[in-house]
Amino acid sequence: MSPPAQEAWQGEQARGWKPGHDLRLLENGEEYFPRVFEAIRGAKREVLIETFILFQDKIGNELHAAVIDAAKRGVRVELTVDGYGSPDLTSEFIGAMTDAGVTVHIFDPQPRLLGMRTNLFRRLHRKLVVVDRERAFVGGINFSHDHVAEFGPEAKQDYAVEIQGPVVEDIRLFMESALGGKPVRRQRRWLRKQPMPQDSSCSVLFVTRDNDRHPTDIEQHYREAIRTARHEVVIANAYFFPGFRLLRELRLAARRGVRVVLILQGQPDMAMAKWAPRMLFSYLLKAGVEIHEYCERPLHGKVAIVDSKWSTVGSSNLDPLSLSFNLESNVFILDRPFNRYLRERLDVLLQNHCKQFKPEHITRTNWQAFMSFLAFHFMRRYPMLLGWIPFHVPHMKTVGSRTDTQAEQGDKAPEKHDTDGDGHAERMPATPINEGRAQELHA
Repeated sequence: MSPPAQEAWQGEQARGWKPGHDLRLLENGEEYFPRVFEAIRGAKREVLIETFILFQDKIGNELHAAVIDAAKRGVRVELTVDGYGSPDLTSEFIGAMTDAGVTVHIFDPQPRLLGMRTNLFRRLHRKLVVVDRERAFVGGINFSHDHVAEFGPEAKQDYAVEIQGPVVEDIRLFMESALGGKPVRRQRRWLRKQPMPQDSSCSVLFVTRDNDRHPTDIEQHYREAIRTARHEVVIANAYFFPGFRLLRELRLAARRGVRVVLILQGQPDMAMAKWAPRMLFSYLLKAGVEIHEYCERPLHGKVAIVDSKWSTVGSSNLDPLSLSFNLESNVFILDRPFNRYLRERLDVLLQNHCKQFKPEHITRTNWQAFMSFLAFHFMRRYPMLLGWIPFHVPHMKTVGSRTDTQAEQGDKAPEKHDTDGDGHAERMPATPINEGRAQELHA
């Protein structure tokens, strides 16, 4: 086993709840991007980035400049983007980074069919940044201009958390293992269960979802937290269409007197994000669940709080794509000051920008009632149904930095490394990103 793989394997064994962190909630791009760019500009050794979306706009160009400057200072920079989420990066944009020494990884590139992207499923949806093994950023914010208010009415409402403390190393080791192209061996499920610590001491747990040994880990933590709720559950999630087991936990919590509040999209960026959850409203409202639609702008956040004791911030929506297909990551937090502040920020949305959806608002035709019936039973069975979809093993393509390749080959052009699902790498000449490489991004 190679030293990086050995290190990642040892880190996997040590992953669990870690106490002693400094946390900062970052709301929207106005708070997130300055902190991330400041950390990259101050980096001395290493910058690791994973993102679903990187656009060549105001924000993407600022990230572009920051990582190039870091690489020129001798900082190791690894940037991973998704082939579906970041499809239009130009060869000049990528080339400027690799020329400076940045290594660019493209998750599961696939060619377009009749001009359409075909690689919708099993995307890399994580949004992670680690700088110098000291600071990590986890959340739902991509590197695109539509996460800041100046973008206009379609600017997204979203959240991330800045972390300093022991769990940063867990996140870093996970990102290193992902770069290797072959997942590190995971513990058996019974060994991976992590009970909540009694003395929280600002404890944080980093949890990922994949299509191998961790297909339901994030959802399980949601369900366990809801099951232990005594006073209040607040979930703000952009795409809400969860499985039956999570819906059942929400209903059971409401029926035992817990206040259950859902904040969902009222001004969605996609019509489906509003239409699909409404098919479940009757089932939830009858149990006493409160449903509020955020109407100020598109909601993109993926956060939740239980009893001001437990919270989560991350990339995972509560829909079939995130819970059954995509590669996701969340942090789970036991820290009352942080959770109270997150609750206060969500209360601003509830009090000022949300419309409560009540049972009397449900007016359905027979056709709509039939569709709701189908949606409900689909929720009960969708894990089994999705298992019938042919499994596509994604792969990572790496555009090696010119600094590395020149050191090995003199003045030859940079190479692209194709790492398949088995961890085998194949070297090939680099190709223009806007004709082939742009379609190799991770979703």
